[in-house]
Amino acid sequence: MDVTDDQVHGNQEGAFFNTYYQGVCYAPLYIFCGHHLLVAKLRSSNVDPADGALEELQRVIKLIREKWTDTQILVRGDSAYAREEIFKFCEDFEGVDYVIAMATNSQLKLRATDVIEKVKSDYEQKLEPVTTLMETLFSPEEKLEEVGELVPESIFYRSLCYKTQKSWSRLRRVVTKVCHGSKGLKIRHVVTSLPASKIPPSKLYTDKYCPRGEMENRLKEQQLDLFADRTSTQTFESNQLRLWLSSMAYVFMQAFRQNCLSKTSFAKATVGTIRLNFLKLGARITVSVRRILIAIASSCPSQDIWAIAYSRIQGIPASG
Repeated sequence: MDVTDDQVHGNQEGAFFNTYYQGVCYAPLYIFCGHHLLVAKLRSSNVDPADGALEELQRVIKLIREKWTDTQILVRGDSAYAREEIFKFCEDFEGVDYVIAMATNSQLKLRATDVIEKVKSDYEQKLEPVTTLMETLFSPEEKLEEVGELVPESIFYRSLCYKTQKSWSRLRRVVTKVCHGSKGLKIRHVVTSLPASKIPPSKLYTDKYCPRGEMENRLKEQQLDLFADRTSTQTFESNQLRLWLSSMAYVFMQAFRQNCLSKTSFAKATVGTIRLNFLKLGARITVSVRRILIAIASSCPSQDIWAIAYSRIQGIPASG
């Protein structure tokens, strides 16, 4: 789950100034499963970032369960979705787990005190020989502020049981990532339903939570390649329709990429690359009673992939 900004430049219904995005915009909610788009819900930018997320999550998971009864589902999101109702829904639904970021606070920092000291000490130990070496190579007058950038940051992880004073109904597992490097100390937290006996803190953060960042690429494909941000009509409903049309285009493009371009050089191509190579081509079209003939140039660089894609389209069973 994630939210992005959809900047507008008129008097569109439901658009408001958002201080985080520094502009008048919508704040659509997206839910992706890998490359597959599941939800594209247009929202005003003056609502809670988690507004409607639980309802969409419930709807999507119900549909998945109707088709795949035993599939394990992992819900990922940033700290905007660290809400009791989302946690509880996942915990009550068998086979559904979550890894969701959460904001730091004084209590979590306090409990990470020993880890903070360890990570600082580890970084200082790695930095000391590098600093000593640089001091022998350069005169004392030389500025050596950038020496720290030569040393990789130190990273430690900690897993603990935690419960907020009011908002959480139960103890939950929180994994803390503490980094220290040339840019100072950084602390990140994720809350999860996955037990420590099943996956250690470092693996949970890197293998389960960090892939959430890949969704940013899917949002770029939606907005930059398929123009999902062209919500320029007056009414909110018509702009939602425009977002859905762009979303349907993405679904078709993803189906084409998955079913027709697999094991080719375009198997991992972006939607924009696929558009340029398969849709935006110069061609001569001849229409007759029996057929429509599309003739592309014999020097077209993608003609072999065209042939493969066409044969695979022909092999897809008709839906009825």
